[in-house]
Amino acid sequence: MAVEKDPGAARLPPLRRTDVAQAEQDAAARAQRDAQVRGVDSIPAMREAIKEAARTLPPFTHVPRLARLDAAAFRTHALAGMPFLVTDVVGRWPIVQLDIATLRAQYGHLPVRARVGDYVHTAFAPDRAMQDMLLRDYLDLSTPPESGLPPYVGNLALRELNRLCHWPAYFDKMGPPRFWIGPARTITPLHCDYDDNIFAQIRGVKRIFLAPPHHDAFLYAREANPLLFGSPVDPEALDDGRFPLARQAALVEVIVRPGDMLYVPAGWYHQVRALEFSLSSNRWARGLPLALALADQQPG
Repeated sequence: MAVEKDPGAARLPPLRRTDVAQAEQDAAARAQRDAQVRGVDSIPAMREAIKEAARTLPPFTHVPRLARLDAAAFRTHALAGMPFLVTDVVGRWPIVQLDIATLRAQYGHLPVRARVGDYVHTAFAPDRAMQDMLLRDYLDLSTPPESGLPPYVGNLALRELNRLCHWPAYFDKMGPPRFWIGPARTITPLHCDYDDNIFAQIRGVKRIFLAPPHHDAFLYAREANPLLFGSPVDPEALDDGRFPLARQAALVEVIVRPGDMLYVPAGWYHQVRALEFSLSSNRWARGLPLALALADQQPG
């Protein structure tokens, strides 16, 4: 897929290449910083505490839809430790007025980095295939073939769009917004992040599967970094031969529509597939996961 590059356009920083020893040193330093940010002694201990707290939760069978919540009401529901959808928040944001044509006309000059090739099976590899281009070039790509994965612009900072998103103050501190843009069949495979996450669906429809943190053994999870674990299990096509334990996992499907905001607690596994062209954004909290605040409230 050749995309003509504008020589005068802004560029994203080059993809970073490091040797193994340097990567290990960087990872150790990052883990120490991550623990300090979250107010814990160590990230591995935090992960285990989150899984232990999840074992006390009721069976996970569905994702409730809740009307617009203020910060206090959100925190009350979040302290129950389960995912839920919030309505009547995202639909009020200016960004919902952006259709594809307007997005291209007003923001097409922005540099983006698209995941290309088989980015599902290489999702957590440091050297997965990426292609730099302008947003307008990405939006102008011809309709992808019926088989294979279409290129996906995911987990990207687009600061020019931030002012169009009025995020509620659900957490004391959150990381910067990240944007996800792509046609139907773009997918983020099953994984978990060990930070609380709020995910805003701005345009289009996505199918999301969720599973609790302590079902990681059923999902054959592997560490990508201390705060990110990936799973080779596809909830849409369970493979009993390769992953026989996967059917024991509580995998629950939820359809996320324009205007929905999904709360994904720290440590919960999730897979995200676009059912049509979608624009989404998310933010991760930066602090002690609410699951541990819940655990602190338990007797004993």
